Amino acid sequence: MADAARRVSYLAGFSCPLGGLAAGKPRVLCHEAEVFLSTGSEFVYVYDQEGGLLTAVYQFPDQVWHLQLLARRGALYVLCARKGVYCLSVEPGSSAASRAGEDSLGGELPCPVVPVDPAACAVPDVALCAFAVLDDLLVTLVQGPAQWKMQLFERPHPGEDPQLGGPIGEVELSTCNPPAGVPEKPAAPRFLPVLCCMFPPGARDPHGHSQGHGGFVLKEALFGLLFGADATLLESPVILCGLPDGQLCCVVLKALATSRSAPGDPKALVKILHHLEEPAVFIGALKTERPAEEAAEEVLPEEGQHSDCLVALGHQGRALAIKASWNESGSLVPELREYWLPGPMLCAACGAGGRVYLSTPLDLCVVDLAQGSAPSDPQQPHRDLGSLPLELCPTSLSICSVLTLSVSSRTPAGGTELLALTAKGRLVSCSVDLNSKKTDSARVSVANAGQRIKELLSGIGDISERVSFLKKAVDQRNKALTSLNEAMNVSCALLSSREGPRPVSCTTTTAWSRVQLQDVLMATCLLENSSCFSLERGWTLCVQVLASASALDLGAAGPAVTYTIPVDSLGPGSRREVTLPLGPSESGEFELPVTVSCTLFYSLREVVGGALAPADPLEAPFLEEQPLDLLPEQEGICLPLSKHTVDMLQCLRFPSLVAAHTQAPRLPGPAHDPVDAFLETCQPPGSQPSGPASLRAKYLPPSSASVRVSAELLRAALEAARSGVPLCSATLQWLLAENPAVDIIRARALSSIQGVAPDGTDIHLVISEVAVTDLSPAGPIQAVDIQVESPSLADMCRAHHAIVGRMQAMVTKQAAQGASAPDLRLQYLRQIHTNHEALLREVQALRDRLCTEDEASSCATAQRLLQVYKQLRNPSLVLL
Repeated sequence: MADAARRVSYLAGFSCPLGGLAAGKPRVLCHEAEVFLSTGSEFVYVYDQEGGLLTAVYQFPDQVWHLQLLARRGALYVLCARKGVYCLSVEPGSSAASRAGEDSLGGELPCPVVPVDPAACAVPDVALCAFAVLDDLLVTLVQGPAQWKMQLFERPHPGEDPQLGGPIGEVELSTCNPPAGVPEKPAAPRFLPVLCCMFPPGARDPHGHSQGHGGFVLKEALFGLLFGADATLLESPVILCGLPDGQLCCVVLKALATSRSAPGDPKALVKILHHLEEPAVFIGALKTERPAEEAAEEVLPEEGQHSDCLVALGHQGRALAIKASWNESGSLVPELREYWLPGPMLCAACGAGGRVYLSTPLDLCVVDLAQGSAPSDPQQPHRDLGSLPLELCPTSLSICSVLTLSVSSRTPAGGTELLALTAKGRLVSCSVDLNSKKTDSARVSVANAGQRIKELLSGIGDISERVSFLKKAVDQRNKALTSLNEAMNVSCALLSSREGPRPVSCTTTTAWSRVQLQDVLMATCLLENSSCFSLERGWTLCVQVLASASALDLGAAGPAVTYTIPVDSLGPGSRREVTLPLGPSESGEFELPVTVSCTLFYSLREVVGGALAPADPLEAPFLEEQPLDLLPEQEGICLPLSKHTVDMLQCLRFPSLVAAHTQAPRLPGPAHDPVDAFLETCQPPGSQPSGPASLRAKYLPPSSASVRVSAELLRAALEAARSGVPLCSATLQWLLAENPAVDIIRARALSSIQGVAPDGTDIHLVISEVAVTDLSPAGPIQAVDIQVESPSLADMCRAHHAIVGRMQAMVTKQAAQGASAPDLRLQYLRQIHTNHEALLREVQALRDRLCTEDEASSCATAQRLLQVYKQLRNPSLVLL
């Protein structure tokens, strides 16, 4: 292609939302000096190029998706989103002289805004997505529940009642996937269909249907090959439809108009020409043959300059070109060729000389489809139609972020004038001379040299800025790839190490601390990286603290709090400590047991999100698919590390074991009942204790529960018992192994101990050896009895729950090693089971009686209920 010389002139600026305009909806139409444009908002602007001012602004009830002008008829047709097609009467050039000029339109509009009357809606339809206007016909495309529907109407005339009757013809096209939305206001489709009208040479002159206005006149050979003999004989216009799924369909309009009066097979009306396999964004036609007398001067394809090549473009850059050519046997066949151009494709326009102007987020380019065409040769008539080039090489015009494009009818000699709207809302005019020749520098005037220098400096600045953006994007993506590789290695190492030491571990320990004159139970989570990989940016340690719902229902889930701690940088062999409070809660209570779960979380959105963002900020408004939408729903990778349960046995404190000089601050006592305090103050000195406290001591003795375990089972499970430590002492050490005072208990070889619960209530643990008779026919079974007592029923339940949990884990472990139980008397076990069922039935009866008895008789019932509960907590069974 010849060297491209271009000159860009700024015409006007229009209001632009933050981030720039979006691709797909803006439109620019030009007729002589008048420019009609929409930015994708609800406004349609009319701009006068000669006066350099805005002459009219029309406001529609919703976004404007498409414009089409019939200049000879003085009619402007506008597709308003979710409303329909409006018909307005416009007179280009009539209002230009009466308006004051403005250099910039970014602020207040220099002319009044004219709201469009709702009565001007010619085709009201919330699902209408595209339309095309011919001389006397209006074609619409509606998105149905499952298929696209093409409808044909008589063209509404401005100044008359725009409301049309029913369609004079309609046909259904291929299936579609409509977007989900509210029926009253459906969501806007990601890609709008493209409609373009093709006329045969013998058809009536399609006034105003030159390129850019939706219609082209094709040569007879190409028209007949594409649309068949029926369309040629009928001399009927044909509507080409490019759908968002990539299909290119055609419908003969005269056949569609008569389909109501002479119904036939509806499928015969639609012909599929090709499938782009990506959304169609442009359909057009151009003339690629350049006879010798036209080679020196380029002109637009007006009347008599019929197009000989059909062009269609897809969103990702796939291009289709179709021409009529002669094969080796002398038959006329369609020559179809596909090309792959840089994408994503935003807009395009057909110009003179077989050239197509197309815009991507990075550049405005031009491709030449006439390069492969051969000149006319009278000696070889089969070569007259020429051929398509084997490949297309885009030539850059060094203009970026063009959203919509139109070829002006005011073409300079030897070149082309383009009108474009950029993402920043700027209307620019670009004069392109693709046949410019290099001249001697001595003949270049000073003014031309200065302009050329300005253009070169501007281009250098744009390229430098773009290179900086691209370099930054490459560095960011390299860092993201490195981080992803490290994350993959860490994930594989953790998932493959189910047994043995883990490469990344997190251990949890508990300790008491004094914070603001209050004893607080703290959990310390130690994150240790024993692998050869580093945990860099994107990694987060998540610690969830889940408390029990109630002391009487320890299995139910309670409130949960999650702490997130960024890891930042944790190299091989490094450690990180995190200390978190476990209690008391805001109400002053300790909700035990508490489960502390540690998880490593890798945020894909934080690390990869920036790398998936557009390298150039100018690309952001044109991305139809947001890269972050491709990430998983959870937006990251979760790798569980550990789960630790903090129970009552770990939180017990033993003031009697602490030396006087190292004793901790005074432990809080149980909450004092204000009624007890009042009664104590009213009691005379020297009298016997009375009131709720004495009644509580008399009728509510300390709650207790016991667990009996086979001595043989404990000796097999406890290492301390094997090393000569008494079994009762070894059992107490094993139960309090995770308590900070275990070393003192081990040194003194204790078998019973008095502790204090977190709320200050006393808890007594007594471990003794007993002989269980009547259970085995072989004789008494030696067992260890673990007794827990506490004035607080809730604290006793928590301690009992902790003991049972340890026993369950021990029995499961021993059973996995193949330990067998001795022979048992089944009749004795059945009797125990029967007794417990009777106790449970008595509990239910006593609870029902409490609901109906008065206060005097309910005291004995409550006392009996407590006795039954105590029997249930001592089941006379032994863990074997």
